[in-house]
Amino acid sequence: MDLFDKLEGRPSPLGEFTSDGYGYYTYPKLEGPLGPVMKFNDEDVIVWSINDYLGVGSNDEVKDYDAEIAQDNSLSSPMGARLMTGNSTEHEKLEEELADFVHKDDAFLLNYGYQGIMSVIHALVDRKDVLIYDELSHACIVDGKQLAMAEKYVFKHNDIESFEKQLERAHRKKNDDGAVLVVTEGAFGMTGDLGILNEMIALKEKYPFRLLVDDAHGVGTMGEDGSGTGTHLGCQDGIDIYFGTFAKAFALIGAFVATDERVVEFLKANVRSQIFAKSVPMPIVKSARKRLQMIKDNPEWREKLWENTNMLRGGLRDMGYNVLPAECPVTPVLTKGSTDLCQTIMRKLREEHGVFVSGVAYPVVPKGTVLIRLIPTAAHTKEQIQKTLDGFEAIKEVVFAEAKKQQKMTA
Repeated sequence: MDLFDKLEGRPSPLGEFTSDGYGYYTYPKLEGPLGPVMKFNDEDVIVWSINDYLGVGSNDEVKDYDAEIAQDNSLSSPMGARLMTGNSTEHEKLEEELADFVHKDDAFLLNYGYQGIMSVIHALVDRKDVLIYDELSHACIVDGKQLAMAEKYVFKHNDIESFEKQLERAHRKKNDDGAVLVVTEGAFGMTGDLGILNEMIALKEKYPFRLLVDDAHGVGTMGEDGSGTGTHLGCQDGIDIYFGTFAKAFALIGAFVATDERVVEFLKANVRSQIFAKSVPMPIVKSARKRLQMIKDNPEWREKLWENTNMLRGGLRDMGYNVLPAECPVTPVLTKGSTDLCQTIMRKLREEHGVFVSGVAYPVVPKGTVLIRLIPTAAHTKEQIQKTLDGFEAIKEVVFAEAKKQQKMTA
């Protein structure tokens, strides 16, 4: 069979959203300057789908600095991979500052978050080892698991009994010279709940393992100093390998992994996606240093983020919406309904109320459910939040009608 013919008939995990909804439900174009209000189909909309948690991407001081460094630093520089010709003092300073920020010995800068954690997992374990991961892990962890040659076990989401069962199984079956790596998330990006890190770490004495935490949604937003979910939960020391990305709170490209110096030394020589890829461009490195410093210097951004998050969640709950008990700023609204309802919610909010939200239905979430995920930021205003709540109030009957219909059918 011809490969292209085979691909044409292969189903997409996005189901009905794939082609018919292109440009609207999938691959929509939010245009104009980054911020809480952008252009969609030439109309102003309040945006709740961008992970610029602290408003860094629309901050005037950051934008001015980016323009300034772009004048003096080419996006081409440094040329080559870090291993050969792409290293610089700026890259090393950023790594030192990141390690200090998340309270680890050392850090290694990575080109991208998704690619980075895949490659880190691949480098850390071999066929003698066992890899254990949470069933709701992000796709980048799942893909990293696929790359890894280790034996793989999965535990039920945030279920400590299931986790311990897999730990016991791993220690029973692994080679004598094999090790155990556990991978989970600090803050889960779809559901908004936190990983059960303290409970997991408490099992280290009984079943020795190393813990890798992907804290993409926690770095910059969680913890008193913004250093992440581990700090927030009081267990940062128990996280052996801390992974953070710039794609959320930093509103930038890139990522980092922070851990012991000896492990960083190993990763620098074994993470293939960095060894054989071009170094992070100088303007991005300098901008990351600036953004990190501003995140540390402006704790009021996190305070504003949580103020906005609580206002949005409280308003939605008061209307009767089922807002999942998220512990990070991610605000998931779950309702019963079909793909059609998911599309209706997005379309009505966007076109009738100027509110841009993103939603998912089956097969991304279980059949018969719709998840609308809102991302509040420090840049949103109270007026924008209220207008958004007014929009949800206006479509409430449509949303709840589907749930009532399903209840009658199952009664």
